Formats: sequence, structure tokens, C-alpha cells
Amino acid sequence: MVKSDYEAKGTGKKKGIFSSLFPRQYDFEQMLVDQANRTLEGVCTLVYWLKKTPHDEPVNLQTIEEEVDTMRHEMEEILISSFSTPFDRQDIYGLSRRMDYILNFSIETAREMHAFGVCPDEPILSMAKALYLGTQNLADGIRVMKSDKSKVEDSIRRARDHTREIENIYILSMADLLHTEDAMDALRRREIYHHLRDAGRALGSTLDILHNTIVGMS
Repeated sequence: MVKSDYEAKGTGKKKGIFSSLFPRQYDFEQMLVDQANRTLEGVCTLVYWLKKTPHDEPVNLQTIEEEVDTMRHEMEEILISSFSTPFDRQDIYGLSRRMDYILNFSIETAREMHAFGVCPDEPILSMAKALYLGTQNLADGIRVMKSDKSKVEDSIRRARDHTREIENIYILSMADLLHTEDAMDALRRREIYHHLRDAGRALGSTLDILHNTIVGMS
């Protein structure tokens, strides 16, 4: 998507002196919505990939990650050059960057599982499902962040429940893993569990920024 696709309606049409007097305005909310939707699609792709047997290389997930990286970089360019923003530009950047970490840890989970030959177990599947549901709540909140703050707050609360679920599953599964006799398998699975926990923590920090953003908009 090119930069002009995000120009707010009624702006960016006149050139010359009018362009300098009335700088272009961009729809940063829509940029964040688009990124949230693709991030959700990426996490959903991870969940479906985990259910496949055997596991191919996660090409579709890698494609989504690359597309989101492009979206984020374009937004950062616009953010730097934009005259004004609908809310604090540091919050815009923070939301975008932390969302990106959710997808980054998701792709690392899939890539290492494929490389290490790790088959999904119940903790992996449960953490991935909780990550998907939490990311779904995050995306729901971002979609209405400008129009319905009470719905955003509700989405944040539900998403935080899923981040806590991921953390609890991680602790319990690691406790079980430490008692297994296959040390090499335990080491491989520990890496996967760790990536999923990090994805959950990235979701949690994104929610913190979203909450700070809507408080600042009040």
C-alpha cells in the first residue's frame, strides 16, 4: 500500500504554496488497523500451521511477516515527515513496533520448530491458541480505538486474560519439562515455549501502549 492510500479525505490535492500552508494529513488509525488485521492473520496462520502434519516450512507466515514489515516501515516514514498526528506519535510508533514483535516471535516459533524437528504438544497448541485469541481482542480494540473507548477497555481486559494464560501455561509446562528424561528434546521444546511466552509478553506490552493511548485521548 502506497503512502497516498492513507491520505485523509479532502487533503493532499492542492500543490505549491497550499501544500506548505496545509500539510497532508494521514490516517494513522487506519494504518494501525491494517497492521493489526495482518498481525492477527499471521498468528492465525501459525495456529493452522501447527495443526498440519507433517510440518512444511512456514512460507505463508514468512510472507505475512514481510508484508507487515513493509507496512510498518512505510508508516514510520510518514510518521517522521507528518506535520501532525491524531494522537501522540510515540504511541503510534510504539503500538506498531510492539505489534510487530508478536509476529516476529510467531515466525521464530514456526521456523525453529521446523528446523529442530519439534512436533507440537499440548502446551504449544494451548499457548498458540491463547495468543491468537489475545491478538484477536487486540485487533478488536484497535479497530474502535477512535470511536468507542469502553469497547477498547473491554477488549484490553479480555486480551490480558489470555496473556496471563500464556504465562501460566509456560510455567507449568516448563515444570513438567524439567522432569523429562530426554534432555535434548527438553532443550528444543524449551526454546519453542520461550518464543511463545515472548509473543505473549509482546502482546501484553502492546496492550499497555493501547491503554495509555486511549487514556491520553480522553
